[in-house]
Amino acid sequence: MDNFISLSDYDASIHREILDALLRKDTTAYDPQIIEVCEDQAVAEMRSYLNKAYDCDAIFSARGAERHALILMFAVDIAVFHIFCQHNPYKIAKIRQDRYDRAIEWLKGVMAGDITIDGAPLLPDDTLADNSRWQIAADEVRPVFL
Repeated sequence: MDNFISLSDYDASIHREILDALLRKDTTAYDPQIIEVCEDQAVAEMRSYLNKAYDCDAIFSARGAERHALILMFAVDIAVFHIFCQHNPYKIAKIRQDRYDRAIEWLKGVMAGDITIDGAPLLPDDTLADNSRWQIAADEVRPVFL
């Protein structure tokens, strides 16, 4: 696995024995790809919120100490939530639901421009201008009603 999230990153969020139990690591039903699929889902979900302003390719290709700690924390929270969902979606621990909800709330704030991610790589200025919901055309003027 050469992903943004490494297996040791989970140690700060969930006990290894709980993670192993969720993945059914001690049974014949264990599939090592489950965790990778859930990590990919978490990164894809985060990209959908961050891609208007931030260079997601640079963010999620970082490894080790080069990763942004806050983005990593929320990525792990989202991945753990997806792991819980594939195990038993009707018995998700409240803390896991709360952490997932907090991650999504944060991502929505970033997408809306209310929250900035200090130190995260931004997209180039011309791309940022193209992605802005505020577009100004020099050849016509239209009133904007909010």
